[in-house]
Amino acid sequence: MRIAIASDHAAVALKAALAGWLREQGHEVEDLGTDGEASVDYPDFGYKLAAHVAAGKATRGIALCGTGIGISIAVNRHPEMRCALVSEPLSAALAREHNDANVLAMGARIIGIEMARACITAFLATPFGGDRHARRVAKLGKAPV
Repeated sequence: MRIAIASDHAAVALKAALAGWLREQGHEVEDLGTDGEASVDYPDFGYKLAAHVAAGKATRGIALCGTGIGISIAVNRHPEMRCALVSEPLSAALAREHNDANVLAMGARIIGIEMARACITAFLATPFGGDRHARRVAKLGKAPV
């Protein structure tokens, strides 16, 4: 699977560890930055990841920042993104099954490497459930006025 991954400075170490692990699992991984611990703005990397996934350059995305909150908000500004902030595998699986999430967000200050791997494993292995969920997901891009 083609996976894009991006983070701010607070999650750069987690991003590097996860990118390496994903490659070991046989995935094609594109690291969209940041590449160091110098302070950067998480929206820049969330927007970059969203555009990358929306353009079809990656099948799924992984967004990381200190808490996961800020970057998930940034990713979800793109109308084609359904980014789910999770901290355990059940939520990651249900985000795929019920919400057809295409980006997974996690917080480096909240989640450890083993739990992050478990979340990603669940996220990548779970298909979208379709049926009644498809009707609901279709409404996500059509907010009421």
